[in-house]
Amino acid sequence: MVKIVGLSGSLRKNSYSQQALAQAAERVEALGAQMEILDVRSLDLPFCNGEGDYADYPDVKRLQNAFTQADGIILATPEYHGSVSGVLKNALDLMSFEHLDGKVAGVISVLGGQANSNALNDLRVILRWVHAWVIPEQIAIGQAWQAFDADGKLLDDKLSKRLDRFAESLVEHTQKIRGLEKVAA
Repeated sequence: MVKIVGLSGSLRKNSYSQQALAQAAERVEALGAQMEILDVRSLDLPFCNGEGDYADYPDVKRLQNAFTQADGIILATPEYHGSVSGVLKNALDLMSFEHLDGKVAGVISVLGGQANSNALNDLRVILRWVHAWVIPEQIAIGQAWQAFDADGKLLDDKLSKRLDRFAESLVEHTQKIRGLEKVAA
């Protein structure tokens, strides 16, 4: 079975990044894959100091184990100052090749203004550096404050269909690259 882990790089209550990740997770699960979302807001993660030993922070091990055991990953980030949030970058910096190498990844960005690819491109560079495989489909949700309804569902049908294709691509490419059997949806 395909196992996907998701992580959002937002600490904000009612985060649009979390809502986008939840929408992606729902679609991945509908395709028969197993989905786990780690909520960075509830993890006690230190700032990465490059030493690699974070024994006083059991959530670092939890984060690393979840990514090690996953076949694929979804990263969702708010775009801050034209790039990835510091929270997400720090969580990724707490991991290494052993946790990310060979994983199939899907990336999502959420912006207050017009959609662009800055944070998505930066995530692609980071993930390529640790030898992850990023799917071609990516999601940028501009003007996020008007993209979701009160229940966190996407209001735009075109964007919703793109997210469907994103989930399909992530599951299909994960099966191919990781050599897994197809899931029965």
